[in-house]
Amino acid sequence: MNEVEQAERELIGEFKFFDNWMDRYQYLIDLGRQLPPFPDEYRNEQHRLHGCQSQVWLKTERRGDRLHLQAISDSAIVSGLIALLLRVYDGRRVSEITTATPAFIQAIGLDEHLSPTRSNGLRSMLQAIHRAAAAAPGAA
Repeated sequence: MNEVEQAERELIGEFKFFDNWMDRYQYLIDLGRQLPPFPDEYRNEQHRLHGCQSQVWLKTERRGDRLHLQAISDSAIVSGLIALLLRVYDGRRVSEITTATPAFIQAIGLDEHLSPTRSNGLRSMLQAIHRAAAAAPGAA
């Protein structure tokens, strides 16, 4: 099992502790509040992610064979979604990211419980992460 799959498995396990979606939403919001600070210098159009209803900024950086991510949103729930994506993809090998299928989204029920606009935003964030990994030199 690779690092992406392990991170997904851990997230799925965490979400199994919650009996209802109100608790899961609150957990998402709490995760979003714990995001590390995002440098103001990257809150610009170059790093702004389009396709999200909320404001989202994403910074990607290749270090060796790994992709490092920083992101922030002006929305509490979207910040929580970012926290999930960072847990799964930040610091992972580009070869793992480019071949990964985000199984955790369906496994924890996000595909059924997010609004269409938030689902589109999540999809946009995933696409941006996969594009950054695929563009990285030596990516699979």
